[in-house]
This record gives sequence, structure tokens and C-alpha cells, in this order.
Amino acid sequence: MRIILAVVVVLLSSSSAIAKLQDGECEVCIKFLNKFYKRLEEKNVDKSNSDKVEGQLMKFCKESRDKEERFCYYVGGLVTSATKLLNVITKPMAYDLPAEKICEKLKKQDKQICELQYDTPIDIEKLDLNKMKVKDLKKILNQWDEMCRGCVEKSDYIAHIQEVKYKHVEL
Repeated sequence: MRIILAVVVVLLSSSSAIAKLQDGECEVCIKFLNKFYKRLEEKNVDKSNSDKVEGQLMKFCKESRDKEERFCYYVGGLVTSATKLLNVITKPMAYDLPAEKICEKLKKQDKQICELQYDTPIDIEKLDLNKMKVKDLKKILNQWDEMCRGCVEKSDYIAHIQEVKYKHVEL
């Protein structure tokens, strides 16, 4: 009987340790939720009203891009999402639970939420644009929210990046 009790205690303690966040884990989740907390404060939204918070979260998700958009997809903040985990976010917000704790709860629901990581920032000055693929050049422009209308060849993309980089890179 004691052996069974000891096994149960060990299993319970190890499962709670798995849910704890490691350094750098849930990077997108934590930053996104902290930005969302700020948005709620700026708009003076009553966090105890989970319907209003959920509506604001849906709006915030519509504006998100890249990894944050993927996060919204996972938690159900987009119309195209297959699952709805919004209540796991909105209800704890009513009690001002920190983003880290909310992300721990989300990790228990879906591990891939905490596997999201931001891309490393590109140092455009150290890159040789001529050696890059067109796909990567398009990715740079996409990160900067720039469109290259009329770009057909690689040289067109490189010229456009050189033209707009002053807006996005500190010189």
C-alpha cells in the first residue's frame, strides 16, 4: 500500500514539474498576453467581464501577425481556429493572473502553444543580399510590412530592400 502511495506522489509531483515553464519557454505566449494586458488597460476594459475581454482578444488577434497569429490560431482567437481555449485566458485575467501562469495553464492544454518562438532579428547590414534566395528577400519585406509591387527579378527585391531599409533599420 505504501509503495502505491509513494508512486502516486512521485507521479503527481513530476506532472506538476512538467507544467512549470523553463527559461525562454512560451516566449510568444507571454509577450502576447503582456501586450494584451496593456491593451486592456489602455482601453479601460473591465477584466472581470470575460465576454468583453474575449471580444477584445478576438480583435487583438485579428491585428496579429506571424508567430502571434499562430498563437491566436492555437488558442481559438481567429475565426479559422479549430479549438477554443479563450476561457483559459479570459477567466484568469479577471483575477490579474500573470501571463506566465496563464501560459502554464495553456501548456497543459496544448504543448505546441509553448513551442512557438520568435524568429531571430535579421541584421541587414551584415547580410549579403545578393547571396540570398528570393524567398528570404520576400520574408524580410514581409517582416517589415512592405510590399514590392512590380518586383519580378531578384535584383528588384534587393533594390526595394535597399530603398526601404532606412525605415526599419537603425543606421
